[in-house]
Amino acid sequence: MPVIVSLPLTIAPLLVYNIIAFGLFGELPGDPWIAPVFTVELVSGARFTLVVGDLMILAALVLLFFEILKATRVGVVSLADHILSTLVLIAYVVEFLSVPQAAHSVFFILSAIALIDVVA
Repeated sequence: MPVIVSLPLTIAPLLVYNIIAFGLFGELPGDPWIAPVFTVELVSGARFTLVVGDLMILAALVLLFFEILKATRVGVVSLADHILSTLVLIAYVVEFLSVPQAAHSVFFILSAIALIDVVA
């Protein structure tokens, strides 16, 4: 049970990014991160469009919030969580430097979120 509790939530955006980037559920034409999720016309008359990349970043920020709440714990589970968060950050950095599909601003921001998780 302690291993499951200490799994860093920032691993979820890494997995989802890879699933989308490598087309494990089917190839998406063009850049999958700029595909619109929905568009809303605002009262001002302007249109707001949420794209997949923005949604990924938003989800990662929500998970980071819960990670920061988990960081207030003390004990062995907290130490294991920190070690695993560091390993997730290393995975982000290695993938960013070595995998062409990770050379995207969305992935870079997700990496920065993982860094904030480790530092926090």
